[in-house]
Amino acid sequence: MRILIVEDDAGIASGLAATLKGAGYAVDICDNLARAGAALRTESFDMALLDLGLPDGDGIDWLRSLRQEGRMLPVLIMTARDALTDRVTGLDEGADDYLVKPFAPEELLARMRVALRRSEGRASPLLVHGDLVVNPAAHTVHRNGTLVPLRAKEFALLLALLRASGKVLTRQRLEEALYGFDDALESNALEVHIHHLRRKLGSELLQTVRGVGYFVPRPADDATPRETTP
Repeated sequence: MRILIVEDDAGIASGLAATLKGAGYAVDICDNLARAGAALRTESFDMALLDLGLPDGDGIDWLRSLRQEGRMLPVLIMTARDALTDRVTGLDEGADDYLVKPFAPEELLARMRVALRRSEGRASPLLVHGDLVVNPAAHTVHRNGTLVPLRAKEFALLLALLRASGKVLTRQRLEEALYGFDDALESNALEVHIHHLRRKLGSELLQTVRGVGYFVPRPADDATPRETTP
């Protein structure tokens, strides 16, 4: 999944990026609202982490414009503004959550998971696809009850395909989900990850549509990946 960080403090932004990349997210950073708007017009993101005091304006105004345009991108505000009126205003203007700095990385990741589940219409933390059980929070995959170790990019790729179960995702869409603006990307990187997933989970799970992309077939006994609780 790809996250847009809108933060003008370089130290905070780089720290956030390291935390998110360590959790398997692709990350892009914009240090002002103009760049963030341009990024949204040209790229696809799954969530934005938004500071409020930006050099070229207030994040609340940017968020308001985003919602007025009909964009439903999940937005988590992260700011030092801790007054009740600020929190209420942020949520009323369309933020999916409001986190006051400083905060623990673990809390940020947990709140992100909740917002992403909500945007997908899911209440449960687990995805079940046939004999596969995926826990996005713990970054674990079990098949027939056996843990299958995956690297961060492999896990992110599997999650993207499972969330779109039955739909073909293009190579470009998958690369956007796995890599940010500044990430070095070799021409065959996606194919390498697909190969590793097939080796670990079975070749029948990930299907290729030649010249288009990849997809995970829906389970024969279910229309979509099921949700369950631990």
